[in-house]
Amino acid sequence: MSVNPSEPPSDKDVGEPTLDSSGLPEHASADEMRESASRERREKLKMFLTNWQGVIGLVLVVMFFASAIFAPFFATHDPNALDIPARLSYPTLDHFAGTDQLGRDTYSRILYGGRVALKVAAIGVSISLVVGLILGMIAGYGPRWLDNFLLLMFDTVRAFPTIVLALATVALTGPSLAIVLTIVIVTSIPQYARVARTATMTLRNTDFIMAERSLGASTGRILMHHIMPNVVGPLLILAAMDVPVVVTVEAGLSFIGLGVLPPTASWGTILNEGYLVIRDTPWMVVAGGIPLILTTLGFTFLGEALRDVFDPRMGKGR
Repeated sequence: MSVNPSEPPSDKDVGEPTLDSSGLPEHASADEMRESASRERREKLKMFLTNWQGVIGLVLVVMFFASAIFAPFFATHDPNALDIPARLSYPTLDHFAGTDQLGRDTYSRILYGGRVALKVAAIGVSISLVVGLILGMIAGYGPRWLDNFLLLMFDTVRAFPTIVLALATVALTGPSLAIVLTIVIVTSIPQYARVARTATMTLRNTDFIMAERSLGASTGRILMHHIMPNVVGPLLILAAMDVPVVVTVEAGLSFIGLGVLPPTASWGTILNEGYLVIRDTPWMVVAGGIPLILTTLGFTFLGEALRDVFDPRMGKGR
């Protein structure tokens, strides 16, 4: 059948442009790809800013970091300075949250206790995430026997409750901040490793990984350059939601005398000391509990908002 050259080609003759997985034509220019990535970032930022829980969580998290990092500037007194005549004082203009049984300023001790919580959370979560990511990718991409061995190790560690493991460890070494960090790291690694393992097993047989194997890419290159960028996102969201858990563990261990030792300020020790004098003044318990509540709410709201932004399907399912 002849085609009249004067007539414009129909849709059947031309055909539709082939689109890639991002919705762009296969031969899209670099400018179009950058514009698409920029548009996607703007949409995610807009989605986050319209989530009131995420905004509140971000504000609370920023307040937590700022108060902990700049505690010496916000504190009104030396957290360990004694003022016996002013002991068990109610909140005043000089002592915003009152004083403890030794006359130390509770407000200043709360600020410095936040530094301990931030240190434990930052170091503990960071190391747990990195180690869990590496072990999870090895388990998900390695041979079956290695996967079974690592899963057995993960299940063994998770079988011990954190407090029971802390009691056994402290009985041998004595309480200290280093022990708290070690317990937090050891008990947190399996959950990151399991998430990384599941994601790695999902990706290992995808087309782009199979193509890399056929091109002779090494296992290390595949794990570092192709699998890890796709796995680390969910782990970061998990880490944001795990921070309040770590902070609570530190406070709980310090509350029962297995964590930070006096006179170092910690939210757990403040609650413990306040519990002993709660009949005389309730302000220490109230002041020590408020930062724990706000920190937990902040990181929980932020983590859920980030999950909704990066995985909208989970947000719609709730």
